[in-house]
Amino acid sequence: MVDDARAITQEQWRHAELIWEYHRMHHQVRACDVAVAMGCNDIGVAEYAAELYRDGLFTALVFTGGNSPSTAELFPRGEAVHFRERALELGVPDSVILIEPEASNTGQNISLSRRLLAENGLTPDSVLVICMPYMERRAFATTRKLWDEVEVVCASAPVSLGDYVKGQGDVGAVIDMMVGDLQRVMEYPKLGFAIEQEVPREVREAYEFLVSSGFDSRLIRG
Repeated sequence: MVDDARAITQEQWRHAELIWEYHRMHHQVRACDVAVAMGCNDIGVAEYAAELYRDGLFTALVFTGGNSPSTAELFPRGEAVHFRERALELGVPDSVILIEPEASNTGQNISLSRRLLAENGLTPDSVLVICMPYMERRAFATTRKLWDEVEVVCASAPVSLGDYVKGQGDVGAVIDMMVGDLQRVMEYPKLGFAIEQEVPREVREAYEFLVSSGFDSRLIRG
């Protein structure tokens, strides 16, 4: 458990760790034809993308994302623009990078990146999707729904929930986001946004417990 202005009990932390592990796909990270790095409020995604590029895992990289209420202040010129700049600082050549600056949700991240790659003559058989750790499962399910002909490998920085929270600085906000992503994993297939994912009973129970504990600010309402 970590200390924060918002008190977290041991039981809440235990349930959060269950959800954290569920969100991570535990794919073997390997070379793919292209990479798509998903915009968000965590610049660490761009930094991890740069690390994977240096490891030789892809030769084309799309940064995708415009602005959202949670990122407009952090990245006023758009998520993809700021992520590209960070990758350049870390040595990724500009010739490798494509920018998709309009997406405002995960479905658009994938569909607009796919279109951008095609416009640049790239029709990959495999895609390395780079995102926040707790977004892996939703990113995977969305990509499989909207781009079903490609093999999808998900990657995120290999950190524990405790270390991730230390880096983000707000344990309550991270748990809120994880809970919101899990709701979307469960509900989006019904709306045609993603493929169905099995959700184990203990993960559903962890979700219900954390929602009842007030970690609900990122839930879809209505």
